[in-house]
Amino acid sequence: MTNPVLIEVTRGPLVECRHRGALAIVASDGKLLLDLGDVDRPVYPRSAIKALQALPLFETGAAAALGFKKPHIALAAASHAGTERHVATARDMLRLVGLDEFVLACGVHPPLDEAAARALWATGARPGSLHHNCSGKHAAMLATARHLGESVTDYWDAGHPVQRRIRRVLEDMADVSLTSDVCGIDGCAVPNWAMSARSLAAAFARFGTGTNMAAPRAAAAGIIMDAAWSEPELAAGIGRLDTIVLSAFEGDAYIKTGAEGAYAGVFPKLGIGFAMKIDDGATRAADAVTRLLVEAFVPAARGKLNLRTLKNARGKDVGVIRASALLQAALS
Repeated sequence: MTNPVLIEVTRGPLVECRHRGALAIVASDGKLLLDLGDVDRPVYPRSAIKALQALPLFETGAAAALGFKKPHIALAAASHAGTERHVATARDMLRLVGLDEFVLACGVHPPLDEAAARALWATGARPGSLHHNCSGKHAAMLATARHLGESVTDYWDAGHPVQRRIRRVLEDMADVSLTSDVCGIDGCAVPNWAMSARSLAAAFARFGTGTNMAAPRAAAAGIIMDAAWSEPELAAGIGRLDTIVLSAFEGDAYIKTGAEGAYAGVFPKLGIGFAMKIDDGATRAADAVTRLLVEAFVPAARGKLNLRTLKNARGKDVGVIRASALLQAALS
């Protein structure tokens, strides 16, 4: 099945680029409300599932035992920008765990925030693992291992109890069986399990509403969302769509981006979850679809998340990013 065009990019009078993908919208009772494209084909959700990966932080008792506060919890489910505050919060998480940054297995990349990257290079310093956008997630994983007396040197391995717990959470939330034939390795070295957009959307519908979840897990999901709404800058970074939406529409929308055109989220008050995968991995297309979804399902957002106008190097408008006719009709 060929996925449909969801987003078009124009230049002058013509469509210059077309981004195909699959989009699923699912109610908390599991009913499929909208399916565009092959929503049953397994795709890697990448960082879109960080909130689900953070659930064991609470279910093991680690968050309470170690005294994690809202900033720590927000960072645990974040793809952060590597600013000074992001780095300081990740470092503080490790302090509470009783470890240092050298145990982090996420790897190293420069801060995603351009100003933070420039400031770092200006000092002559090099980026470290704390600057990695997944350092908060890894610190949370280490917290569960340390709290339960497990090895912290191989917590990233698929066979480690940390990763086995996360796999079980994903299976429970998405109502799927995850086997080795759908297991890839994420950019930060931990397992990433492929699932369909339909299953991921259903997982987020449950996550945001507590439907068909035990009370402790539902409470944990609420704490994770509340932390993101309370600390939207820590949940992503200034100017990024996750932070914009979490900051402006507290309680109405929880969204999480993932690499290679993955995105997922929930509108808790409506009991509706969504998930998508853009075929060519374009972030601009995944962001555009998410903006349209937030505007469609959050009345207060209408007219406030307009799709981008493209400008050239002289600042002249040269085109737009827009919904395809199919997506426009589906969300109208």
